[in-house]
Amino acid sequence: MSVLLRLASLLALLVAGAGLRMGGVLDDRRADWLNDAAYYVALPALIFVSTYSRSVSEILSPALVVGVFVVFFGTVAVAFVVHRRHDASARRSVATVQSYHSNLGYLGVPLVAATFNDHVTAAASAILGMVSLVQIPLTVFVLSSINGADTTLRHEVRRILTTPVLIALVAGLGVGSLGIPVPGTVAGGLDLLGQFALPLALLCVGSSLEIDLPAVDVGAVAGVVGLKILLMPALAWAVFSTLHADTATFTAGVVMFATPTAVSTFVFANELGGDEAFASLNVFLTTLISMGSLFVFLTVLG
Repeated sequence: MSVLLRLASLLALLVAGAGLRMGGVLDDRRADWLNDAAYYVALPALIFVSTYSRSVSEILSPALVVGVFVVFFGTVAVAFVVHRRHDASARRSVATVQSYHSNLGYLGVPLVAATFNDHVTAAASAILGMVSLVQIPLTVFVLSSINGADTTLRHEVRRILTTPVLIALVAGLGVGSLGIPVPGTVAGGLDLLGQFALPLALLCVGSSLEIDLPAVDVGAVAGVVGLKILLMPALAWAVFSTLHADTATFTAGVVMFATPTAVSTFVFANELGGDEAFASLNVFLTTLISMGSLFVFLTVLG
């Protein structure tokens, strides 16, 4: 029942974000403020608090590192095969990236932190850091190469390496590995800020959700939803089981890869010649459907 109530509250926050945007309360300026609060303050605080008391060796086990990249690139490979039939490059490129590009930061880590213990959250934070290093550059490369759009991959890589979330992860792992003490008041303050990560992130995601029903391509949408919501977490379950991952690694891996398509894929599609309406619809549907699939995973794993 606690899992059901938690997911119901998540859905309520998503709906609230969408409602506030439609009602004009969350205009572009206020939505940016909310996004900045989550991206620059709450999420980095959550990640630092979950990792500063552990060394790198405690979190980055061989099973975690190998499992993450096998699941990620395995899904990428299947996505290329499944979506190669689309004639329109704008739609094919979007379908491919949205089948693997997960909402790890705004939904994955906050959800894990709200549901499981610090050890699982630390593993989830490590997954976020590792996947971010390959997920965004690959998405930019796929969209720009298929659509012939101009972009600088070097700029995207530099931007990733300087994100607050990755800096917080490196800082937390560094402090934990070196045994540097963190004052209780500082840790308590960061922990308090981190508790706002999930509600802020969900309001941001909800306010950004849009749907264009006339643009529905049932086959293409079903392919994206099937790969992202069903195949990726199922593959994570199989891979981490095969690698005999510990409970924290297994739990974090399955839940993180069960998250919906990231909202940022719509932004990338808009900038790099992708089908914007199609991208928007996929983000909306994977987010909505993932509420049900995440309930199943959280119930089983919890």
